[in-house]
Amino acid sequence: MKINIENILFLDIETVPQQTDYEHLTERLKKLWRKKAEQLSRYDKFAAEEPLKPEVLYERAGIYAEFGKIVCISTGVYRNQTLWIKSFSGDDETMLLTGFSELVNKAQEKRINYLCAHNGKEFDYPYIIRRLLINGLPVPPILDLSGKKPWEINHLDTLELWKFGDFKNYTSLELLATVFGIPTPKDDIDGSDVAQVYWEEHDLKRITTYCQKDVITIVNLFLRFQGKSIITDDKIQAM
Repeated sequence: MKINIENILFLDIETVPQQTDYEHLTERLKKLWRKKAEQLSRYDKFAAEEPLKPEVLYERAGIYAEFGKIVCISTGVYRNQTLWIKSFSGDDETMLLTGFSELVNKAQEKRINYLCAHNGKEFDYPYIIRRLLINGLPVPPILDLSGKKPWEINHLDTLELWKFGDFKNYTSLELLATVFGIPTPKDDIDGSDVAQVYWEEHDLKRITTYCQKDVITIVNLFLRFQGKSIITDDKIQAM
């Protein structure tokens, strides 16, 4: 990997269902979620003999941009042996997306030409773009794919980098952190806990800390891919 790490904005997002539970959806959205739930049950290898009810499956709604929302975006920039971290979190998705877009646009002015996330091409990048559009916000040029040729899209993905052309399976960030000797980001909660922490505890600080740990892990993984040492805690600063 020959890309200069100082030209990359690292990121991670945390998402939750738009409502605390299925019953709080509008009648129209209930109908549409029932259709989605039918599809999920049909392809869910771990489903019981009877299809899971839409009410039960709604806990997964946060991973779909049409039924979920972003509650935190954490970013990281590596400069002069120091990782600078900044997060945008809150109940107002429009506000946090606006703040993130402003940061991304300013970053490009400072020659940050790449984005990097783990499984970003499948999840983070398209999710952010979809939620920007749903919120009536412009898509920053670095995220916008329209009219670009494949080699003009500067979206890096540590999952894709690790595959080396092997597309048989998914490798989690936690597993890669473990095999590369990087401290795990899952020492408190993991992605499956975020909705509960948000809707039941409303602990955005806890979610933000978890999201930032993922960004630090992604940066450390990228450094290890380059054969370099990982970042020590004293080299991590708030942006």
